[in-house]
Amino acid sequence: MNPMNPMNPGSPPSPRIAIGGFMHETNTFAPTKADLAAFEHGGGWPALAEGEALFEATAGVNLGLAGFIEAGRARDWTLVPTIWCAASPSAHVTEHAFETLAGRLLAAIERALPLDAVFLDLHGAMVTEHLDDGEGELLARVRALVGDNVPIAASLDLHGNVSARMVEAADCLVAYRTYPHVDMARTGARAADRMSELLAGERYGKAFRQIPFLIPIAWQCTEMEPNASLYRAVAEAETGPVVSTSFLCGFPAADIPDCGPSVLAYARTAEAAKAAADDLAMRIEAARAGFMGEAFEPLDAVERAMAISREAIAKGAARPVVIADTQDNPGAGGDSDTTGMLSALVEAGAQDAAIGVIVDPQAALRAHEAGIGAKIEIALGGSPKVAGDAPFLGRFTVEALSDGQLRTKGPYYGDARMDLGPSACLRIGGVRVIVASKKAQLADREMFRFLGIVPEEAAILVVKSSVHFRADFSPIAEAILTATAPGPMPLSPASLPFTRLRPGIALAPEAPAEQTASDAAR
Repeated sequence: MNPMNPMNPGSPPSPRIAIGGFMHETNTFAPTKADLAAFEHGGGWPALAEGEALFEATAGVNLGLAGFIEAGRARDWTLVPTIWCAASPSAHVTEHAFETLAGRLLAAIERALPLDAVFLDLHGAMVTEHLDDGEGELLARVRALVGDNVPIAASLDLHGNVSARMVEAADCLVAYRTYPHVDMARTGARAADRMSELLAGERYGKAFRQIPFLIPIAWQCTEMEPNASLYRAVAEAETGPVVSTSFLCGFPAADIPDCGPSVLAYARTAEAAKAAADDLAMRIEAARAGFMGEAFEPLDAVERAMAISREAIAKGAARPVVIADTQDNPGAGGDSDTTGMLSALVEAGAQDAAIGVIVDPQAALRAHEAGIGAKIEIALGGSPKVAGDAPFLGRFTVEALSDGQLRTKGPYYGDARMDLGPSACLRIGGVRVIVASKKAQLADREMFRFLGIVPEEAAILVVKSSVHFRADFSPIAEAILTATAPGPMPLSPASLPFTRLRPGIALAPEAPAEQTASDAAR
């Protein structure tokens, strides 16, 4: 089964490990589904790649798969590439997309048999048109193909909604520990550490616990309490017989029974895994009241930002105030096209302000047709599927144009190629607007800079993101505010019309005991 290690002749044979990735975070309340074309494009992540092209597509990118590849090569493993694909978070993955991509992944694994192991880079919160648990189904199909004796390990997003089926099908699941997710590649390397032991014949005891309340994503940031302390405890739990622990905050916009936070523990004994999982679950529940924060209505957020900026300038320390347009975050299922924050910036008379990314292919086309320096009257953005939102009618000056091809540099995306399609910088008053044809979460300063906006020199920056932007923008921010302009991802999951959550789970950390999923379904 194992080929001779070409790097070290005479050394033990090199294990053959099939590798791949299939990632999607599903907001079942979002307006737009993920079809095959969404995975072919990538939505800010590397586009669909198969076979040897997988290595080039993911090299240098902050991904679990990239981290596993680097760690595997350092161990002289024989890595057999299958498929890499990801799509921007959205509503359900279409049945056609899932079955097509899962079919290609399984066919590639089958061609690679016999194998010593399988590693997959997954999200953990994929819901399809025909499956509540996309990853559970995928892992089960891989297990059926390779058999019970071939180790299967996977990296997961911190927002995964883990199921018992996922835990049963895999030998080890390892989740990110940072939000913003700056440790995705490191998580892949941690999974490789566990894979080394699995290849040597180790089989871990497992423990899985589900936490009984949903956590708003804006308050899941690991740079803030209570998660800063909780994730230190997660890392410290890996001691003695306990080899891997994960706390997944969950993705709270999925109307499925397994939606919500969870804890995973792996140890050399089942008893040690159970004790570690129980202790972490107890700590998380004890910290429940801490998962809260301050949010502002759009105009209040802009006026607060303007006041902070004036104070900073008066002190000689002018830095941008960053506002998170959290409810239209494309990283949580938004289409990045709502205009509530733009309207607030213009109404307040904000100066030296910038907002991005507003996705409107027709507006971008108009700007390209008109040319730099032209003035165009357009109805920009606006989502008919979002209550309280509408296109912004205005006369804009075209300040810059781009084909939308850029390379990110910040710690979230890493060194990644991004394709936003035909794009333009439009100015109205003191506000510059990044308009693009394709959506991606604004979590990297290069997503302003590619159209001539220097983010460090702005007074106010509005980003369509919830937390990931902090990785690249916190170092330059005078302050960070969260705003609640209309969008498809409500700040509090308690406002979502759930009907299928498991009985007894509270809809928010602060929700009273009687406000549970059972009540929401009535």
